[in-house]
Amino acid sequence: MSEGTRSLLQRWGASFRRGADFDSWGQLVEAIDEYQILARHLQKEAQAQHNNSEFTEEQKKTIGKIATCLELRSAALQSTQSQEEFKLEDLKKLEPILKNILTYNKEFPFDVQPVPLRKILAPGEEENLEFEEDEEEGGAGAGSQDSFPPRVPGTLLPRLPSEPGMTLLTIRIEKIGLKDAGQCIDPYITVSVKDLNGIDLTPVQDTPVASRKEDTYVHFNMDIELQKHVEKLTKGAAVFFEFKHYKPKKRFTSTKCFAFMEMDEIKPGPIVIELYKKPTDFKRKKLQLLTKKPLYLHLHQTLHKD
Repeated sequence: MSEGTRSLLQRWGASFRRGADFDSWGQLVEAIDEYQILARHLQKEAQAQHNNSEFTEEQKKTIGKIATCLELRSAALQSTQSQEEFKLEDLKKLEPILKNILTYNKEFPFDVQPVPLRKILAPGEEENLEFEEDEEEGGAGAGSQDSFPPRVPGTLLPRLPSEPGMTLLTIRIEKIGLKDAGQCIDPYITVSVKDLNGIDLTPVQDTPVASRKEDTYVHFNMDIELQKHVEKLTKGAAVFFEFKHYKPKKRFTSTKCFAFMEMDEIKPGPIVIELYKKPTDFKRKKLQLLTKKPLYLHLHQTLHKD
């Protein structure tokens, strides 16, 4: 075993233990972050094409399966359902496999498959991989008009069944104002509802790719059905909107900016909300406006109550 591989396995092991420790202590946000970042590193190694890797193809497949299990545990922690599909004690069975990956030759304990490397970066990783252009500089693509091919189907969910005395919320995302709107490739918005600790309260939804871009606007005109009755949302919850676009040179989908709407802003009619610089701060503690220009996310809310 080379020194480089030994160091790599030690880093993976330390990250795995940190995530499991956070998980067992109930620090779910930290556990999810650790699991997702480690899963991405494992996915990259599992799909690496370089010739100097000490891992065999079978070992890479096992590494990919461990990454899948980390994703499953992360998803279980974010689920609003009481029944966890992938438990911490299940995950802990994988630590010795990861530690001894070069000699492990038994059948993998779970029926999972490696998943393709996700181009959407794990929390905190993006800042290490790129430096976003200054948002105050002029954008060469601003002012152009274009339509997008229907390549991204989105993951929008239908409206929940109504309940007596309960309120459902439909949010229409009309458009977002950006000085370089014409440069955005395959833009879409990820919508989530988080509590003050950044934990998901509803399933995360992605819009399809935007319908068109015009001048300094990217137009969506798409309805988001909030997957929880308004009365059941916890105090301090907020609806987040993350604007994402594809970067062909770097070959990944990047979060450009985000916005959020707090519970006291839920009221019928139009609303415009401010845009903030990435990385997305779900705990709303270190917010920095994207631009001084009058550019916003334009929404329209409809309340449904029986």
